[in-house]
Amino acid sequence: MDQKPVEIRVLGSLSQIAAEEWDGCACPEASDGGRPRDPFTTYRFLSALEQSGSVGPGTGWQPQYLTAYFEGRLIACAPLYAKSHSQGEYIFDHNWAHAYEQAGGRYYPKLQVAVPFTPATGRRLLVRPGYEGIGQSALVQGAVQLAADNQVSSLHLTFCTPEEAEIGTEMGLMPRVSQQFHWLNDNYADFDGFLAALSSRKRKNIRKERAQAQGFGGTVQSYTGDQIRPEHWDAFWAFYQDTGSRKWGRPYLTREFFSIIHETMADDLHLILAEREGTPVAGALNFIGRDTLYGRYWGCLEHHPCLHFEMCYYQAIDFAIANHLGRVEAGAQGEHKLARGYLPVETHSLHWLGDAGFAEAVGRYLEAERAAVAEEVEVLTSYGPFRNADVEEQE
Repeated sequence: MDQKPVEIRVLGSLSQIAAEEWDGCACPEASDGGRPRDPFTTYRFLSALEQSGSVGPGTGWQPQYLTAYFEGRLIACAPLYAKSHSQGEYIFDHNWAHAYEQAGGRYYPKLQVAVPFTPATGRRLLVRPGYEGIGQSALVQGAVQLAADNQVSSLHLTFCTPEEAEIGTEMGLMPRVSQQFHWLNDNYADFDGFLAALSSRKRKNIRKERAQAQGFGGTVQSYTGDQIRPEHWDAFWAFYQDTGSRKWGRPYLTREFFSIIHETMADDLHLILAEREGTPVAGALNFIGRDTLYGRYWGCLEHHPCLHFEMCYYQAIDFAIANHLGRVEAGAQGEHKLARGYLPVETHSLHWLGDAGFAEAVGRYLEAERAAVAEEVEVLTSYGPFRNADVEEQE
């Protein structure tokens, strides 16, 4: 008997689908009232990006949400965007674009399955439980067909899970491996328990940095849920604008985005503010997942020694330990994180290129890059901050 076909639909806005339908695929684990595994593919986060104008016309991120229906029921979906540039992705393909255009091709627009501006690993092929095989296959085939039908240069799935990377590779996509630094919770009772696992030199350095950070003349405050007040976002917006202007030329997110997530996602947020005499001078924003704390944004109006390390790395570790979270993902790049307890890990993406010759050349590059990243992760791990008992005794 022939299997009934899966119907693929492309939606230009999340308003065309019910939140319950999308989240039934994106975060089914939260149906019991618990937290999503990660908050970034939830309806409320993606909708906040869209409603605030952070994605959409004029941003270079045009929503083309991919949905798959079987027997009239939504079984899978993916956050898909048509891109007119390569900004806000953190898996860099600028060299590919340059080479392709130098050869006379047109690299943009391209298609991107991703969470905009968010270098955090999570599922990109969002499938309702029980439909994993058929749903994942339908999304990959549907995305490739959409790219081919529209004659765009390429399709990219970025910061997907290792399992998705394996599935996509089996379906003919090209795997790419990159690197980040994550902190892993070894069931530490408190921050001192974490420090005890480090080499004595790293322990001393971190204690020194935390003491220096506290010397800015105020206090570091941590807020979640209804502790976060609307006026906090006014201060944080100033910090975010400063960082965005220096890093990207202009901020990716609009001010309205923070107002929306204040209303819809407060319980998923961990806001840290450095305050002096009641006035915030620096801030960091983390998102809370089911087992992971995701460090996302940082900014300041005053520069103080080690305050960035305290607010982005050490406060995150404190929160993860207190809330029994297994991991802190502190964002993209940064070998300086290694000395502060964050270890190198591989991250994954998948790529499809329409031009066979170009795909072959990129495939060779990716093979060499994967080997180089694996070697770098191994080397950096060997230089990690955790103590070696034999060395400690000799010291």
